[in-house]
Amino acid sequence: MSAFQVTNIQPKRVLVITQRYLGDTLLITPLLSSLKKAYPHAEIDVLLPTSNIGVLEGNPDVNQCITFPTKPGILSFLRLLLSLFQNYDLAISAQTSDRTTLCAIVAGRIKLGFVDEAHRKSWWKKKLLSQSLVFSNNYSHAVLENLRFCDLLNIPRDYKLTPPNTSSIDENLPKNINPYAVLHVMPQWRYKQWHIEGWRKLIEFLYKKNYQIVLTGSNHHNDIKILNKLQQEYPYIINTAGILKLASLTKLISSASFFIGPDTGITHLAAATGIPTIALFGPTDPQKWAPWPYEYSNFNSPFSSKGSQQKGNVYLIQGNNNLNCIPCQGEGCERHRNSYSQCLDQLDATEVIELIEKIITLN
Repeated sequence: MSAFQVTNIQPKRVLVITQRYLGDTLLITPLLSSLKKAYPHAEIDVLLPTSNIGVLEGNPDVNQCITFPTKPGILSFLRLLLSLFQNYDLAISAQTSDRTTLCAIVAGRIKLGFVDEAHRKSWWKKKLLSQSLVFSNNYSHAVLENLRFCDLLNIPRDYKLTPPNTSSIDENLPKNINPYAVLHVMPQWRYKQWHIEGWRKLIEFLYKKNYQIVLTGSNHHNDIKILNKLQQEYPYIINTAGILKLASLTKLISSASFFIGPDTGITHLAAATGIPTIALFGPTDPQKWAPWPYEYSNFNSPFSSKGSQQKGNVYLIQGNNNLNCIPCQGEGCERHRNSYSQCLDQLDATEVIELIEKIITLN
């Protein structure tokens, strides 16, 4: 497939494939918007994990969501491939994994995807994909990497993230609580977690400033346990962990005075709503994975790898950036998901409180 053929297509059916976490799904929405603007009459489907469907609820650029089988065996994955076979004019794999690439190859007449430059077995992907993009070790921000497919297709880039649609919410959100701040205490993995003592100091500070504190979190038993304990310590807290759908959570966050959270998909979501968002980062490289600022549109990453910084509505605090190892891009100091991270453990609450005071003054 030549570059000319790829850049002069008018597909009627498009499939975009993303396999990983909630944040990864949100970060493909600029690509979806770009595709819909370039091909307004095309039906755009997304193949993704069941747990991430809420991210695309009410998304105007998406025709339908198709889900990966939960913990698929060989047979269930083969059934998925058979159901996708040649159903699309264009299929795009937004990750380098074997599964997403195979889905793109099988589903699309034109198939695009990432290949990992560090992986010696990527030759078959390069051979079977119509065109591939090398995902190098020095990759840029995830949003910008996804938008490189626009350059392959010679279509304009749309940089704006699209959060879940909040126009038809059937859940009872907290009422008459303005002003309030949303705190997302628990990331999915321990190595991205800030110490609980820091959160306690923030809660006490915000209470003295007459802010209602609203906690958000997943329905994971450990999250519920820790957040319930915080609520017992501070009875004036509103705890919504595990009870709100993603669209309702989006509505809750979008009306807050500001949001504070770690390196997690919900922090990306908060930034996409446009409210002031304080992101607490440790091992992860902000240049690659910081929350995308609202209405930011530029070919360059909004953040550098080192240091606390601000761009648009996103205020990024990097845990103890005096450490030479930060950002290491590893899974904590012990290199596993349940590891501690010294940089976050040494982040003083005073730094976060001073930033909140600045935001309060500005607003």
